Amino acid sequence: MAHFYCEGICKNYHDVPVVQDISLELPNGGFISLLGPSGVGKTTLFNVLSGVEKPDAGNVFLDGENITGISGKVSYMLQKDLLLEYRTVLDNVILPLLIRGEKKKSAREKAAPFFPMFGLSGYEKKYPYELSGGMRQRAALLRTCMMHNPVILLDEPFSALDAITRRKMQSWYAEIAEQMKFSTLFITHDVEEALALSDTVYILNGKPGKITNKIEVNPRRPRDADFSVSKEFAEQKRFILEAIEE
Repeated sequence: MAHFYCEGICKNYHDVPVVQDISLELPNGGFISLLGPSGVGKTTLFNVLSGVEKPDAGNVFLDGENITGISGKVSYMLQKDLLLEYRTVLDNVILPLLIRGEKKKSAREKAAPFFPMFGLSGYEKKYPYELSGGMRQRAALLRTCMMHNPVILLDEPFSALDAITRRKMQSWYAEIAEQMKFSTLFITHDVEEALALSDTVYILNGKPGKITNKIEVNPRRPRDADFSVSKEFAEQKRFILEAIEE
């Protein structure tokens, strides 16, 4: 587990501010969601937090180390699965290990034990086109996990799935994150998804995007199956929807 946070992040494109003065904290083993309208700078912020881009101001920290602008310190999964159609599922999954210089045989041996946990047992030699949408996302997530970083950034990973598959994937990922001791920062447009998964929901609003609300979800995790139909769920959903529309 790891303590991950950022302070005062600002990012401009062509001298136009996109996100401004963003500070947030992801505790060890925590799950926080970033929620806001389209075009508010959520993916831009993730690009900075992952080290893909450098901020114009502010810093990113992992366990006290300043990792601003350094990629590879946290894992980052984009909205699209980006699986390579000409590689088997197993050979897609081991790509992070190959990039780090691992031999293919050794990388395959390291990845194989995770396939049952990710619901992919028996699909090692299949190709991406042979998988369902949910299975493709599990394969992409396993590839992300093979980076062996304790912090994972997920940019709307389930948005392309149908409602039933999406709910199953939400429950499945919550269990995986717990088993593998991940700390998760999650972008979503789905208020119910944010409430179901998160300890804390940050609302990003405006142009440039700023954190306008921080909501601690109650009751705390783990939650029972009735939470989604509870009075507390409905009240928090109403509050978040109103905060987004401000």
